[in-house]
Amino acid sequence: MNMTFKQLADRYRQALLSDIIPFWETKSIDTEFGGYFTCLDRYGQVFDTDKFIWLQARQVWLFSMLFNRLEPRSDWLDVADRGASFLRRYGMDAEGKWYFSLSRDGRPLVQPYNIFSDCFGAIAFSQYALASGDEEAKAIAHRTYQQILDRKSNPKGQYSKAFPGTRPLVSLALPMILANLTLELEWLLEADTVDKALETCVDEIFTLFLDSQHHILRESVSPSGQPVDCFEGRVINPGHGIEAMWFLMDIGQRQNNTQLIEKCVEVILRTLEFGWDEKYGGIFYFLDIDGKPPQQLEWDQKLWWVHLETLVALVMGYRLTGNAQCWSWYEKVHQYTWEYFPDPEYGEWFGYLNRQGEVLLDLKGGKWKGCFHVPRALYLCLREFEQLI
Repeated sequence: MNMTFKQLADRYRQALLSDIIPFWETKSIDTEFGGYFTCLDRYGQVFDTDKFIWLQARQVWLFSMLFNRLEPRSDWLDVADRGASFLRRYGMDAEGKWYFSLSRDGRPLVQPYNIFSDCFGAIAFSQYALASGDEEAKAIAHRTYQQILDRKSNPKGQYSKAFPGTRPLVSLALPMILANLTLELEWLLEADTVDKALETCVDEIFTLFLDSQHHILRESVSPSGQPVDCFEGRVINPGHGIEAMWFLMDIGQRQNNTQLIEKCVEVILRTLEFGWDEKYGGIFYFLDIDGKPPQQLEWDQKLWWVHLETLVALVMGYRLTGNAQCWSWYEKVHQYTWEYFPDPEYGEWFGYLNRQGEVLLDLKGGKWKGCFHVPRALYLCLREFEQLI
């Protein structure tokens, strides 16, 4: 790759503003019932009308964030308002817990079993409150954050399938999302609450989940941080581990903590060494830390979000530390990502490739892929390269 920081910044800006955002602005808006369609085929046609809280909330956050941080365009705020209005009316049960999915017209389909619905609801209404000045939105964000803290020790509650006591496990996903969530809501939280939450997240991630031998993050460990020899205990999700590290580098910047940033960079580099497919290129979706067969049949797929989060982490790590390995890996991941994921014919990006890099599903959105990882990463990389310039 032979591009200047200016050329890279221009490329990310062009992709964000001329491809990704127009795709979702024109294809995803449900003008009849409110909210967004996220199940879009390659051409942007709707193939399913169910509405998933993760993706509804993420799109509210994304358009609000662009309004707040890139340019205060009224059309972006209008898009965010459509989703916020729908979620405010239909997204929560009587206790303020967020459902997992709704019908097109807002009727609950899946109970509020998943705390990540609440996490994305909180960041959505936080950014929307900043953009719109809506006091109710601010209150929803603050109340939801407090409920997340209350549920942290037992996130699934009555909906947990695990038999109590036999094999207790804690998951990396919760402290990593809480790290990002707390920074997102910092403007409306007490300073002591923010400092305590961030300190706890950093401590839990490195104390409990960092494998001392491989220096990569396990997805699940015992509550005391001990490795557990089972499928869940051995699983490595390289994309998750790398994404968690740029969340923590954000904290490191806030605290001027160079030691934390250096530690994050080391984990990123070790994770890439562990998770890179030397035969076909790209980053594996799941791996077993001991080299045993993974339980996930999709383990060798190459996913859009994994590569995009890695680009963010690498360029951030390079800017903050000047580590040459970050740049070397950035060039390798950039080449793979931009060659295989963008759809030059019909716009937006493919999400799911097989191990060889061939398109496995040509949808542009579904139950898990929506208007979030692609535009967020493009925006963040744009900002990183602007700072490098």
